[in-house]
Amino acid sequence: MSDPWIRRFRPRPEAVVRLVCFPHAGGSASYYHPLAQSPTLPTDTEVLAVQYPGRQDRRRERLLDDIGELADLITDALGPFDDRPLAFFGHSMGAVLAYEVAQRLREHTGKQPCRLFVSGRRAPSRFRRGTVHLLDDTELAAELRRAGGTDPRFLDDEELLAEILPVVRNDYRAVELYRWNPSPPLSCPITALVGDRDPQAPLDEVEAWQQHTEGPFDLKVFAGGHFYLNTHQQGVTEVISKALADSAQQRATARGNAR
Repeated sequence: MSDPWIRRFRPRPEAVVRLVCFPHAGGSASYYHPLAQSPTLPTDTEVLAVQYPGRQDRRRERLLDDIGELADLITDALGPFDDRPLAFFGHSMGAVLAYEVAQRLREHTGKQPCRLFVSGRRAPSRFRRGTVHLLDDTELAAELRRAGGTDPRFLDDEELLAEILPVVRNDYRAVELYRWNPSPPLSCPITALVGDRDPQAPLDEVEAWQQHTEGPFDLKVFAGGHFYLNTHQQGVTEVISKALADSAQQRATARGNAR
């Protein structure tokens, strides 16, 4: 299952569920390497991480600044991996992509993720005009420092910064120009996670994710800002593990009722 879009840091052939992780703006698949290696994650869960074009081993590929196009391509790339239940986890821009891919799976295959985790992002139906992609390089670098998701050593290195900024600007353009196309709610459970001091994701706008599912909804609030999960890796992993266990129990109950 070799694909430029998907990374498997720790293959688990015995896995009963695959957790597909979508990076934030400017992020790469390697951001989820610690999650894939976490001893807290159940051994029956395999982590897949999406690698967007234009970064790391795909750095020479054309950047894509359209959420719809990215979602279409990621949906296609996940085809070989849907032989078992998929769960989605997306942070910030990744939450939007995870939602859009879930919508496409429903439209194309009739399937949905067994659970959708959305982190650090307001609900798609809550529009807010964004202008970060219009900042000049100095201002954009300052915004990255403020958000706290980029290694300061990268920001202090002029050559590395020159490589990072076009990718970050492209991703911000994609998510800031994204407009939700009203569609029926999903039926899968949604778990929303957020930092209590995240200026990009006010709690009331995160709670609005509940309107995007007919299934159960849960909100988990952590101390911190937009990248709260950097300092709460174990807590986030525990939330994921418990939610996936609940989903597995629900599937087992549904199978039993169907007999």
